[in-house]
Amino acid sequence: MSWVSKTLSSTLGQKLLMALTGLFLILFLVVHLAGNLQLLFPDGGESFNKYAATMASNPFIRVVSIGNFAFILLHVIYSIILTRRNKQSRPVAYAVSKASTNSVWASRNMGILGTIILIFLIVHLKGFYYEIKFGSVPMTSYEGVEFKDVYAIVANAYGNILYVAFYVLSMGFLAFHLSHGFASAFQTLGLNHVKYSPLIKKVGLGFSILIPALFALIPLVMFFQN
Repeated sequence: MSWVSKTLSSTLGQKLLMALTGLFLILFLVVHLAGNLQLLFPDGGESFNKYAATMASNPFIRVVSIGNFAFILLHVIYSIILTRRNKQSRPVAYAVSKASTNSVWASRNMGILGTIILIFLIVHLKGFYYEIKFGSVPMTSYEGVEFKDVYAIVANAYGNILYVAFYVLSMGFLAFHLSHGFASAFQTLGLNHVKYSPLIKKVGLGFSILIPALFALIPLVMFFQN
């Protein structure tokens, strides 16, 4: 068995992959948010449509997108494996549960939070990525150049109060998931120190609040502007 196979089959190796893929997805959230915030520019969607066209035509972005889907899949697979291993290591439930005194709610429910986020991703990708790639997208033009009117697709979706509510609620679950996952990833990688760990936790808490809040703000603003 090669060292790669040993790493992938060991609990430590799987936790490391969970941490690395998690950190990559955290970085992706920042980049994705930066692009999505252009939806709020008061230019009728011009900035966002040009941004979407650039992203779609850039070969590097295409490779990163494939990598992103792969990392999401790996993150989900190893989370399931590790959750099952944890349950198998404790086949008999404690007579008296005192979990709330030993860990925060988010850390005890990462599996549930991750499942909800996965459902959101599937719905989100179906409504946007799949629709833009394979559906019928209206066209618009700026300075005589035609662009797919991706903004119109997004604005239509965010005009639906049920979808907006689902989106905002999902961002709440994402916030809880990040509140534990951010610091946990650094700890798994061994980047924990009595001097720096408190700072990492504070940064992680701030990140877990700010990023989902800004994501949730976008559909809310667009809904009330419609």
